[in-house]
Amino acid sequence: MEIKIPKEIREYRESIFFGLNTRQFVCAVFALGVAVGVYFLLKPYVGTEEIGWMCILAAAPFAACGFFSYHGMTAEQFLWAWIRSELLYPKKLVFRSDSIYYRALEPAIAAGSRPKKKRKNKEKRHGKNA
Repeated sequence: MEIKIPKEIREYRESIFFGLNTRQFVCAVFALGVAVGVYFLLKPYVGTEEIGWMCILAAAPFAACGFFSYHGMTAEQFLWAWIRSELLYPKKLVFRSDSIYYRALEPAIAAGSRPKKKRKNKEKRHGKNA
């Protein structure tokens, strides 16, 4: 008998059925229920092959929720974080620079002048008539 011990204790997941943890198992059962419901709901209206594809498409998101993890969040936590950030509390981000150099030169910029630069005398380098 071999027992795998993860290096990080937070990575430990207990499996209960076919190697699935409780969350994955519950989501798989829910996906199965959705697929069976879609099958019996659409059986009088659609052919067998089409019903099979519709059952797969209807059950896939529910099954995927059991395995979804993003930055340690489950699917429900991620969905709620996305709804809050995009729909409930949207904000417009505005760039504001914090430049000490700009603040030091702000009066000169407002006056329309430039700071004086030291220039080398062209006459000394090239002669008087250059």
